[in-house]
Amino acid sequence: MSLPCSDQSIRPRKMQSASLPRGVEAVRCWCGDVCKVKEVTDFSDWLGMKFFMCANYESDPPESISAYARPPSPPPLCMYYRWIDTEMPDWVVNEIRERGRRAWASLDLEERREKAKAEEKAEQKKEWEDYCVEQRAFLDEMKRKNQEEKLRLEEVYRQREQAREAERERKRERARAAKAAEEAGDGKGKYPRWTQ
Repeated sequence: MSLPCSDQSIRPRKMQSASLPRGVEAVRCWCGDVCKVKEVTDFSDWLGMKFFMCANYESDPPESISAYARPPSPPPLCMYYRWIDTEMPDWVVNEIRERGRRAWASLDLEERREKAKAEEKAEQKKEWEDYCVEQRAFLDEMKRKNQEEKLRLEEVYRQREQAREAERERKRERARAAKAAEEAGDGKGKYPRWTQ
């Protein structure tokens, strides 16, 4: 058991009522009344440790409206408190170890999730880049085929135009020859020669 103390800066803030441990006698505070036993519930260096504190309040405790909304208690009258336990109980040590283990497991799980997420993101990025490369190659191939088809069609149209122009020129030549032959005819007879 520690010495009595009145330093409220290190007095626990979260506590609950507890029973007096075996082999420990109740003590009186500076008011002269028997102290009440409290147990620390805050997750701190004093978790689970029991201490004596003054049973009197500086002012009347406020009435609780419901079991879920309890107003804070006023400070003790004489600010007396004294530690019963000087070390944490075994269950608290085990609880801290278990919380630490769960925290590390949670951290490890979070790291594995982040790593898997990063790998999935990298895989998606790689797939997208591969898809872009494939699409670019496909578009280049389509452009090349379209260009080749365009050149082929232009050549076909050019050949057709040349054939049409040659046909026209042949017909023009035939028409000129026929016209020249008609003009060079003797003109004898009343009717054209083909009717005689």
